[in-house]
Amino acid sequence: MARGDAAYLDPGERRDIGRAARAKVPLSSHAGWTPASGRAPVALLAEQDKTRDPDLVPVRHGRMQVSPLTFYRGTAKIMAADLESTPRSGLNVQLCGDAHLSNFGLFASPERTLVFDLNDFDETLPGPFEYDVQRMAASFTIAARNNGFSPAQARSIAADSVAAYRTAMAGFAGMPTMDIWYSRLSENDLAKGIKHAAAELATTKKRAKKAKKALKTARKTRAKAHERDSLQALSKLAEVADGQYRIVSQPPIVIPARDLAGMYGIPAAGLEQVISDQFAEYLGTLEADRRDLLKRFKLVDMARKVVGVGSVGTRAFIALFQGRDSGDPLFLQVKEATDSVLEDHLPPSEFRNPGERVVQGQRKMQASSDIFLGWSTGAQPGYY
Repeated sequence: MARGDAAYLDPGERRDIGRAARAKVPLSSHAGWTPASGRAPVALLAEQDKTRDPDLVPVRHGRMQVSPLTFYRGTAKIMAADLESTPRSGLNVQLCGDAHLSNFGLFASPERTLVFDLNDFDETLPGPFEYDVQRMAASFTIAARNNGFSPAQARSIAADSVAAYRTAMAGFAGMPTMDIWYSRLSENDLAKGIKHAAAELATTKKRAKKAKKALKTARKTRAKAHERDSLQALSKLAEVADGQYRIVSQPPIVIPARDLAGMYGIPAAGLEQVISDQFAEYLGTLEADRRDLLKRFKLVDMARKVVGVGSVGTRAFIALFQGRDSGDPLFLQVKEATDSVLEDHLPPSEFRNPGERVVQGQRKMQASSDIFLGWSTGAQPGYY
């Protein structure tokens, strides 16, 4: 079979490119960082606030003020600017763009098994691989300090996170192409890793106590992940009114569509048509079998719902669907997608619709993506 990509490289050629990149940008070049002249991080946050729903800007600020780590979660735009002047090897990848540790987690695969992976791709864009590694390492440092670890321990934790990345990349480099594509970290793999790490930690009585606590926390997290489904969301977010489930109003965090009329300059009479048109466009971006599956559900209610930290203030919604009866719910999330913060410093996305940029990037990066992942064009910006 002829090669379909003229850029195909064999392992030896890839190795030579890597060595040349290492010679050009040695590890020592990443040892320090100097703030740019005129650096104004607060001004960058204020610039973002101008495009957010005004009533949610205080919510965003409040969530960021909880701790140094929650502040860091909301500063993807600041770090994108800080990284612009850092050394680059020229090895580009599909970036997450916001690869801090809180954006990793357990979620259900289409096969209904739990996998551990990145789960936020709002800023995804092709760019230098160093960007994601540096944002990840910085998040471990901040989290360690925030949890009372000493500066030396925080440095060791960050170094371990980068070493784990390096080891994983070295392993992938020796794997067949399709094995890399299907590679994923299952909940069982994660549980074994945590158990092994805890056993290594328990070298003293004090450390054994900490290891036992860590294992207990991991088991609780795993159990909670298993409980997260549409039925659980229904019990938290909806109530029965006139024999029909509807989303409960919990302003400003959750505001049902019935209370949103006029907030975005759309009359109440036109809101239903806007939702219908947007949903029809979204269906067209799904695989045919998934489109047919989703058509078996009817839309029951919709609400604006605040999510995350950095994205607070952008328009995010939940949509409640009903299958065969009221005991067969399905919740879908609708998020506004804007230009990636990386596009201020890197070549712009090839996709004109920011929603498509996010979806295509997520499909490339995530080992197992949601079967209903798609995009549309909203009444104003792009959505996915």
